[in-house]
Amino acid sequence: MKILGIETSCDETALSLIEASGDINEPKFKVLNTALNSQIEKHREFGGVFPSLAKREHALNIVPLLSSLLNSENGEVKEGIDFPFTEIKEILEREPELFETFKKFLEENPKPKDLDFIAVTSGPGLEPALWVGINFAKALSLAWNIPLLPVNHMEGHIVSVLKESKLEQFPAIALLISGGHTELILIKSWGEYEIIGRTLDDAVGEAYDKVARILGLPYPGGPEISKLAEEGRHVKRGENKNRSEEISFPRPMIGSGDYNFSLSGLKTSVLYKVQKMGELDERMKIEIATEFEQAVVDVLKKKVSGALKEFGVNNLIVGGGVIANQYIRENLFNLMEELEGKVLFPEKDLSTDNGVMIAMAGFLKQFREKPMVNPEIKAEGNLSLND
Repeated sequence: MKILGIETSCDETALSLIEASGDINEPKFKVLNTALNSQIEKHREFGGVFPSLAKREHALNIVPLLSSLLNSENGEVKEGIDFPFTEIKEILEREPELFETFKKFLEENPKPKDLDFIAVTSGPGLEPALWVGINFAKALSLAWNIPLLPVNHMEGHIVSVLKESKLEQFPAIALLISGGHTELILIKSWGEYEIIGRTLDDAVGEAYDKVARILGLPYPGGPEISKLAEEGRHVKRGENKNRSEEISFPRPMIGSGDYNFSLSGLKTSVLYKVQKMGELDERMKIEIATEFEQAVVDVLKKKVSGALKEFGVNNLIVGGGVIANQYIRENLFNLMEELEGKVLFPEKDLSTDNGVMIAMAGFLKQFREKPMVNPEIKAEGNLSLND
């Protein structure tokens, strides 16, 4: 199968074209092409993602990205095609600026001759951003008469590991950590998920960004915190005694007996410590970042370890943008070695939001739900894997 994946859940417009084969138990994937536009620079001045700006940028970039994604050799431009532009315009009424660009694209570009279906993110995410991708996918489905399937963004992060790895057996545990989500999932089979733990307040990535702001670091804050923390760990290994007052932060809910997370209190502890310390020099920032990151890692390891033991599972999948953090990856890898289990990580390019994971998730979903031309799809900002 050849599948087009469309992802617009947050601040990255991401499209992919993949080839999928095999069955639901042994899928095989080949990436044919990808196209991505990141909006980080656009949102930097706001210190976070601004939904209406994200929506506008998706609408501006999605047609050019599709043009770059598709190879003109995939089909022939046919003169005089009667596209249903009235219906397409109705579908795109939320994005009127997109209609004219899309109309021109249809008239000048071929329909891929062997595209089997389209997969698009329907949630969770920012609803204004989600609607752009959904309505664009619906219009494309109608214009090209190609079936379409909505995909859960979080399922995309789970199956992203299948690009180069194979999940040997069920059940498995998935840890999903990103700017908007922190969840522990019991995977009973593909498409059958149970959320056994989630954040009660801040997600891991969100906590990193908020602590970065407290320390006066630029957005996005996660990589900035990690750089300082890595420097701090080198200082400790070198036994440098030139340290400020001892810094220690709590490990929220580490002994709660369940698999939920709460990182708001950790962020507040950082804030109180900074207020007490006054003006921070670079050394102080390094020490705070190092202890903050260690607190996060300690909590993640404790929750994951408990879940694996309780459910008798020795396979762990880790997905989401925060897993680009090398220290978190190393600690989870070492944990699974200690437990004599196996951990699957996505390739680095597939850890952040991307169209490949959406197309892959679409391939697995089409075994249990048939794609349809221009189906009714609703953007659901709080869509759960339990839904």
